[in-house]
Amino acid sequence: MTSAMPKPEHPRPQLIREKWMNLNGTWGFEIDAGDSGVERGLTTRELTGEILVPFAPESTLSGIEHVDFMEAVWYRRTLSIPQEWAGNSVLLHFGAVDHDATVWVNGVEVARHRGGFTPFTADLGGVVEAGADAVIVVRARDSRHEMQARGKQATWYNNTHCQYTRTTGIWQTVWLEAVPEVYIKRLRMTPNLADSSITVEVPISRNRTGHTVSAVLTDCSGTRIEASARADLDLTPSLRLSIPVEALRPWSIEDPFLYDLEVSVRDGSGGIVDQVSSYAAVRSIALDRRVVRINGKPVFQRLVLDQGYWPESLMTSPDESALIKDIELSMAAGFNGARLHQKVFEERFLYHADRLGYLVWGEFGDWGVSGGGTIGHNQKPTASFVAQWLEVLKRDFNHPSIIGWCPLNETHQILHDRLTVLDDVTEAMFLATKLADPTRPVIDASGYAHRIRETDIYDSHSYEQDPDRFAIEQQGLADGKPYINRKADGEEYSVPYAGQPYFVSEFGGIWWNEAEARQAVEGTDVASSWGYGQRVSSEEEFYTRFDGLCSVLLDNPDMFGYCYTQLTDVFQEKNGIFTFERGTKFDLDRIRASQVRPAAIETRRDGS
Repeated sequence: MTSAMPKPEHPRPQLIREKWMNLNGTWGFEIDAGDSGVERGLTTRELTGEILVPFAPESTLSGIEHVDFMEAVWYRRTLSIPQEWAGNSVLLHFGAVDHDATVWVNGVEVARHRGGFTPFTADLGGVVEAGADAVIVVRARDSRHEMQARGKQATWYNNTHCQYTRTTGIWQTVWLEAVPEVYIKRLRMTPNLADSSITVEVPISRNRTGHTVSAVLTDCSGTRIEASARADLDLTPSLRLSIPVEALRPWSIEDPFLYDLEVSVRDGSGGIVDQVSSYAAVRSIALDRRVVRINGKPVFQRLVLDQGYWPESLMTSPDESALIKDIELSMAAGFNGARLHQKVFEERFLYHADRLGYLVWGEFGDWGVSGGGTIGHNQKPTASFVAQWLEVLKRDFNHPSIIGWCPLNETHQILHDRLTVLDDVTEAMFLATKLADPTRPVIDASGYAHRIRETDIYDSHSYEQDPDRFAIEQQGLADGKPYINRKADGEEYSVPYAGQPYFVSEFGGIWWNEAEARQAVEGTDVASSWGYGQRVSSEEEFYTRFDGLCSVLLDNPDMFGYCYTQLTDVFQEKNGIFTFERGTKFDLDRIRASQVRPAAIETRRDGS
């Protein structure tokens, strides 16, 4: 097992302190097949193996590569808390642990968390001090029998269709941070383009008399905008940073400008108690009939479905460059954004989307949640869906690249059937999103069962492969009768369309792999491969079909965007623009030319 530290970058680029320690690297590890580890003393003894954190044990990069089901897995690491952290509390952060985590430090249980996609923190105050050793033990339970949000993780042994190898245990960065008694918990930055300002809310751990919070916003020319407020009057002090007109640069895909931001807590004598570095942007989103405006202008969203899997590391990016590369590949192919599909992406991906001007829709991993309780498809809605989703909104609110939220995907509730728990969860997740973030549009459920009449966005999924039939499918939008997903017998899932902005948020998925096509001609069995519809017979046929499908949506002035399936092949699913290894499959100039149209196409989408 290598001792090198993978993914050494700070995992939370919008809240950075100087005193932190990355805990990625080699940890003790053991598979607990019967989930009997507590009874067998795994909380107190050394473990039998090693793993490279933060890679899941199913992955090659973890050094384990165990792809069978694991009821539970255990991790153990001993480290020394830096002596220079004396006088501070120590926070232990986990980026994501799939699915049900319990954490002990020096034999004391310090945290429990349910949900495989979202971060959690353990405060080690009173458990370990600076200069002392900390023995960290983590148990992660991930039973195949438990109803939970899984995204695209297969619930039977083999990968099939669009379900992929599972992720168990730690799969995002683990790290320590030193904080004073009065410290900044997080930042919440709300831009106001019309007012040329950013409001920064600063929740702090203590509202101490005489303390103040202050913020300094700077741009590349050295302009400084400052604001301060008392820290003892409000539970969450709020600062308004008013940006002079000459220093205002709205964030956009053409100019993804980010201001540097420094936020401090000071005591009564003016001394700095706590300080964090961050960044901020000014950007607006508005809805006008069927138009989605960014900074007051219609922007046609040419999105691609991004599953965020890699062959050697599964849901975890192998390194920082892999995150950047996926955005750059997408943009090179002519897309200007992505649906971050069926998982919660690492926050550093969002940082790169912010700085590169890449539009993204934030999503939760719950595909097929209406599929029932069989082993083959056991995602069912629970209270933890809502809890995890609120954790997503809390973590990612500040990222300007996020221009919409998608809490649910492809639910299948019959419109006039009896109400279900999923109806309750759908409404709870929609309302929670609107309350937590009134600045972005929300789609209640992407594809199939729209249950919320006032959903901001309406959509459908269509994998019709014939461009002519696809055009007929989509022609009713002008008359307020868009294509909607129905059961095969015509029974409806959704409440009626109410004139919202509309897009086809999944289409294409054209099945093509040159080597497999050659095998098919030779009569070799390629049944393990999968894609939507009839496989094209040649690369040229792919270009014709891709251009025809995109043209149907690009030429429709009532459509605000689309999302093509998908960015890369993923395991057996061979319908990506790129291979699973991010290799080239097509002439990108031709792919881009099919999407990037003259500016006149954009100006027709002005709501007039």
